[in-house]
Amino acid sequence: MERSTIVRVHEGLHARPATRFVKLAKGFESDVELIKDGKAVSAKSSVKLMLLAVKENQEVTVRANGADAIEALEALIGYLENPRAGLDDEAEAQSPANDAGQEAAPAPGSVPAAPGGANRLRGVAASEGFAVGPAFAHFPPDIAGQGRMLRAEEIKGEIDRFRTAVGAVQARMDHALAQDSLSAGDRGIVAALRDIAADDSLTGEAEGLIKGGNDAVSAVITAASTIAAEFSAVDDHYLNARADDVHAVGRQICLVLLGQDDVSLENIPEGAILIADDIGAWDLARAPLKRIGGVVCGHGGATSHIAIIARSHGIPAVLGLGDQVNALRTARDVALDGNAGHVIIDPDEATRADFAGRIEAAAKERAGLTVFKTVTPKLADGRIIEVAANIGSLEEIEAAQEAGAMGIGLFRTELLFMRHMHLPSEDMQAETYAALAKAFAPYPVIVRTLDIGGDKPIAGIEFPDEENPFLGWRGIRMCLDRPDIFKRQLRALLRAAVHGNIKVMLPMVSDISEVRQTRVLVDECTAELKAEGVPHASFDLGVMIETPAAVLIAPALAKEVAFFSIGTNDLTQYIMAADRLNPTVAKLNDVTNPAVMSAIEMTAKAGVAAGIMVGMCGEAAGRPDLIATFVKMGLTELSMSPASIQRAKKAIMAMAAEG
Repeated sequence: MERSTIVRVHEGLHARPATRFVKLAKGFESDVELIKDGKAVSAKSSVKLMLLAVKENQEVTVRANGADAIEALEALIGYLENPRAGLDDEAEAQSPANDAGQEAAPAPGSVPAAPGGANRLRGVAASEGFAVGPAFAHFPPDIAGQGRMLRAEEIKGEIDRFRTAVGAVQARMDHALAQDSLSAGDRGIVAALRDIAADDSLTGEAEGLIKGGNDAVSAVITAASTIAAEFSAVDDHYLNARADDVHAVGRQICLVLLGQDDVSLENIPEGAILIADDIGAWDLARAPLKRIGGVVCGHGGATSHIAIIARSHGIPAVLGLGDQVNALRTARDVALDGNAGHVIIDPDEATRADFAGRIEAAAKERAGLTVFKTVTPKLADGRIIEVAANIGSLEEIEAAQEAGAMGIGLFRTELLFMRHMHLPSEDMQAETYAALAKAFAPYPVIVRTLDIGGDKPIAGIEFPDEENPFLGWRGIRMCLDRPDIFKRQLRALLRAAVHGNIKVMLPMVSDISEVRQTRVLVDECTAELKAEGVPHASFDLGVMIETPAAVLIAPALAKEVAFFSIGTNDLTQYIMAADRLNPTVAKLNDVTNPAVMSAIEMTAKAGVAAGIMVGMCGEAAGRPDLIATFVKMGLTELSMSPASIQRAKKAIMAMAAEG
């Protein structure tokens, strides 16, 4: 039994209405599906429902099968036709206390009152720093297709028009890449967008839709949405960031098809805060960045290209505000806290004075920290503590170098796989790893092998549906089961090792056999490259300590590997049995909990006893209040976001001064 309707829910089934819809659907015994554009998903799955991206005024179909199917259809259709659906629990969502009697942290996008009567929004802290300035609202109009079906004789001409538009976008990006004014980091981002514009997945999908009778603009919008969905996973910032890039490229193609120019950022005033629902990396990379005081966006996260550009240019940014960004459309002035992810609308004098003090203090701190850029931190006993950077793409190299990183303590290879609509070739991987090695030689570059699972799938790997992907087929488990993918990465790493100090780290290790199986594959790859006459070199093999099992077998693991690197983010969530993405148990995700600190100390002791390097690549590595404790445990390498490097070096030098 099924019934179709037009969605009247304000802004569509975004997070809150989707959650309410699922809760309502679960109240019925019947199996219930929601269908949009021919794609059906379970109405009892929040993840699948949000990935369907149902917008206001779109047509959907509700299908129910079971004893109470009629009642389910009536209730769910009634919800979809209610413009205020999802808003009726707003008061409940903003309840001041949780079950434990503790003050509840405001959810991203909530608007509690701030001192002085100003409105305070909360989003993702994507680029640190403080700013106060005039609001520059950048809300280009949405692009819509013609919504008509082409006649058979029109299709060939429409395909030609589409191909011409794609060529124009590629040429425009090629022109930008040729400009000397584009920084190295921004050039890498534009090159990635150029790659998307040229990818057969996007163009092929669009052409297929045009052949089916859709006009080119409608086809591009639909194709971009389809491809972006493949990169999307709830609560996964990497995939969400890639989805934003696909939409940005699709928008550029549509603008060419329509003969329009996007709203320009050329006239943004000095020190203005750029406000946007979404802004493509292509637009931001070409904007007058020196004039921008801060960036606030409804979309994006800490690993999106917007965030990378903002960080590399020292621009404070708060992203991921969601629908609440609309509250800034009419703002005159904005105060921005990129450290905490706060945005204040039309701040009063007291707030302005507070932010002026923060800006001045931050400037003094930055000036004082720059002296540590070239410092090699040594303890009183002469031991050198390496302070390295965690990065996920070549675009972040510049920021790490500018901060004074002593190499890379964690290169996340997932982004290399996620940003393409196909599995990256061995050559592409080898070039990427070689570029890293060359950029930081003679310092070490620790590359983490593919750490991917069902919570953040990638094209080319079929993941099973899992109740808990964080405890499932991921990391080294998946890689060993797919030697066709794993060996390609290992071969690329062996080739890249010729160009610098490459080290390789295995994620999610919980058994010694996983290390031994990897060594067998490394030996096979080495023999193959030698037989083929391909230049290659050996690398140190280490493990990421992030499972309780790895901690408990650390003494035995230490005899098998060249180094440990403690991943405090996952180690904390696994030891505390608390999902680090679940705000209701956020207080349990505390690295200073005695259980977590004990696990770190056990790992360090095992590594020191075996004479191998013990490092840390979790966020805790950059905390000045914990660095002394970690170093005393025996850690000699700390890896963190580039913004924390100089502060960490200062903390280590202070230890040395104290003797």
